[in-house]
Amino acid sequence: MAILVILLLATSSLPSAALAASSPAAFSFFLACGASSVVSFPRDNPARSFTPDGDYLVSSHNTQTLTNANSNSAAASPLYSAARASSSPFSYKFAIPGGSDAQAAAFLVLRLHFFPFAASLQSGVSISSARFAVSVGRDDAYTVLSAFTPPSAGVVKEFFIPSAASGGDFRVTFTPDAGSSAAFVNAVELFPAPAELLWNSSVTQVGAAANADMATWQQEALETVYRLNVGGPKVTKENDTLWRTWLPDDPFLYGPAGLSMVNSTDTPIVYAGYTSEVAPDIVYRTQRATNASAGTEFVQPALFNITWTFPAEARSKYLVRLHFCDYELMSSVVGVGIMFNVFIGPDMGTEDLMPTKSPIVAQSNQAFYLDYAATAPATGNLTVSIGKSVKSSADEGGFLNGLEIMRLRPSDGWTAWRASKRRRTVLIATLSAVLGASVLACAALCLVILLRRRRHLRRPAPEADNKDGSTLPWSPYTQDSSGWPMEPSSRSGEGTTTGAMQRVGTQQLHIPLEDLKEATGGFHERNLIGVGGFGNVYRGVLRDGTRVAVKRATRASKQGLPEFQTEIVVLSRIRHRHLVSLIGYCNEQAEMILVYEYMDKGTLRGHLYGFDDGESAPPPLSWKQRLEICIGAARGLHYLHTGYSENIIHRDVKSTNILLGDGYIAKVADFGLSRVGPSFGETHVSTAVKGSFGYLDPEYFKTQQLTDKSDVYSFGVVLFEVLCARPVIDQSLERDQINLAEWAVASQRRGHLDRIADPRIAGQVNENSLRKFAETAERCLADYGQDRPSMGDVLWNLEYCLQLQETHVRRDAFEDSGAVGAQFPEDVVVPRWVPSSTSFLTTGDPDDTALTVSDVNAANSKVFSQLSAGEGR
Repeated sequence: MAILVILLLATSSLPSAALAASSPAAFSFFLACGASSVVSFPRDNPARSFTPDGDYLVSSHNTQTLTNANSNSAAASPLYSAARASSSPFSYKFAIPGGSDAQAAAFLVLRLHFFPFAASLQSGVSISSARFAVSVGRDDAYTVLSAFTPPSAGVVKEFFIPSAASGGDFRVTFTPDAGSSAAFVNAVELFPAPAELLWNSSVTQVGAAANADMATWQQEALETVYRLNVGGPKVTKENDTLWRTWLPDDPFLYGPAGLSMVNSTDTPIVYAGYTSEVAPDIVYRTQRATNASAGTEFVQPALFNITWTFPAEARSKYLVRLHFCDYELMSSVVGVGIMFNVFIGPDMGTEDLMPTKSPIVAQSNQAFYLDYAATAPATGNLTVSIGKSVKSSADEGGFLNGLEIMRLRPSDGWTAWRASKRRRTVLIATLSAVLGASVLACAALCLVILLRRRRHLRRPAPEADNKDGSTLPWSPYTQDSSGWPMEPSSRSGEGTTTGAMQRVGTQQLHIPLEDLKEATGGFHERNLIGVGGFGNVYRGVLRDGTRVAVKRATRASKQGLPEFQTEIVVLSRIRHRHLVSLIGYCNEQAEMILVYEYMDKGTLRGHLYGFDDGESAPPPLSWKQRLEICIGAARGLHYLHTGYSENIIHRDVKSTNILLGDGYIAKVADFGLSRVGPSFGETHVSTAVKGSFGYLDPEYFKTQQLTDKSDVYSFGVVLFEVLCARPVIDQSLERDQINLAEWAVASQRRGHLDRIADPRIAGQVNENSLRKFAETAERCLADYGQDRPSMGDVLWNLEYCLQLQETHVRRDAFEDSGAVGAQFPEDVVVPRWVPSSTSFLTTGDPDDTALTVSDVNAANSKVFSQLSAGEGR
């Protein structure tokens, strides 16, 4: 075994030029499972044909061929017109050649296509709810999927499986879970990975990854979970010789848009030591680089990072591959050139990386990559960051062209061996503890006697720790967290707003007043887009071109310092795709200004029944759009309640605090009234009642006891507002219809949903979807919080409503597991210890009716949800 490990390590250290690349055409298998004829893809590079799978089935008598009832839809790939399914295990067997051909097959590329369509005939097997495991290799050595249910939109899973050089049979086995209806597959791809693709260069271990593990890593399977063309467009299988898909990196970026810029080149890419089969040249032709001006225009400190964040399986091991290509001309002057740091998670991956001095790179436009072994943290999020080194003399702060992340899938035998080893270790440790107990007791007795004898001796003061005081350049991992501002009636012992603001100041969110005056034309009236309880809202453009909304407090505003500070503290500590984010703030010259990214689609209420500034209502939202908006808002609230280290209660959920961005992505806004929820062991927070008429939880109003179920009640009102498209309080209606919540619940119980629903969506709503939606809203409006669902349950029900609505809709399946779009949560959650400085817009409410406020006719803003007077809310 020792000799084998030495040989593996020696092989991995060979220069890349010594390993010949091979073509995947040496042998390959492409199966259209369940198909009756060949499915060809002439546009693939190279072209491919998927053949029927019958000749490769180990036994076909227990399987069924299913046909897609909607196979003629343009949304479905020809590969997904059929599937092979069974309610019992079934296998495919492939003969892998030995001899010289096997030299190219140290690893096999396996792709499995899953698209759970509705079958055209009643076969007794349903694949829409299939749940199964997939094992591969000789004797099913690797379980690559377990308890797996493919998403309704389809997915392609990609794996790299070790293959014996002697060749032999390679099996792929599908095993339904107990109680599951079936296992199925639509297509199978199997071909040798080029020898240069894996373990062809040294691997840097970061964090908890140990050097001793690397020899075993090269004997285990890998699953591709992310594959990104950084700074570039989507790359399809037609433009990749290994038929991979590379997604754009934008959805994974953390931080305001001004932090990075995209570069490109038309100069031919140079490969040295490997070929374009590692990554196509289209990936190396674009890159995302740090924007040097972001550090000089008060967007960020001078040293900042570009960060990408990826949901990952907690404590799993990952191989992270970063692709680079320096477009700049080489310089013979010592010290000239880009120098930057690479971070994998919170750990340093490569310090002071300088491509122009790297032994890998000999000229400009030469592609190269670096591999890192990392372990995902307990939070489950894996991040990759690049940033300027403190030693760099250039303005640039780093670049990245491509990114791949693969998860280690140990063989079942190796897993069992490790479990057995752990059991033996526990047994030995137990025996050692028992045998050593008497020794420890004797030692303790001696120590007590010694201490008594020396009790009169003075204990020397301990020496001060000699710690390195240096810190990393600015990154999400070096920021200190801030406290929470509390109201005067809050619990004793909690932080004050002053202390919180002092700590927030360290997060570099401050924007000079002069910059904001320049961005808004001196707060000119032509840029005024809203007026509310807090003050005026202006549109503006920062120096880096970022469009912003600037919320400026008026001196007469009763919503002053506490809510201003709360908004900054909350938004600087949380980050979520469906929560509005803060660009910065200004508190100079007695000004209180908040700056958010501008979102020109405005508020949800404006799209339901028009804005209050005289502007006509936009085209009505479809029922599907309304469901997706509600799901997005529910995701944001669910994160507030459960996704952060402390339970955060929004306390002002309403349709004007839900903003719509590009693609009608919903974001929850306006955190000025937010509060930390009850601590462990407590049931509520006692606090003064604040909120908005029509949305206020009656139990909270009566008892002044705040819980996250108060947000659930308010969200239930929003759900009926979405369904009915009318104000929550309308004095012009009959008495029993004035309050939307009361009227809607009464109508729901009488079965009169058709009478209250917005007539503009008539004919497009699935009956079951509508019924489930109304039931969910009614449960949210229960009189007592304990009878209401959690926000997680509300989210689940709304997603089910969308599924019911889309039962007849088929969407494209993903073409590569590197995309993993189907399994990538839309909630891009940054780890809890990452503060936010991301640029998104917040909003306001034109029409908030405070509990004791008389000026209920204040002008509305279609962009911001403004807060009413402090004592009233």
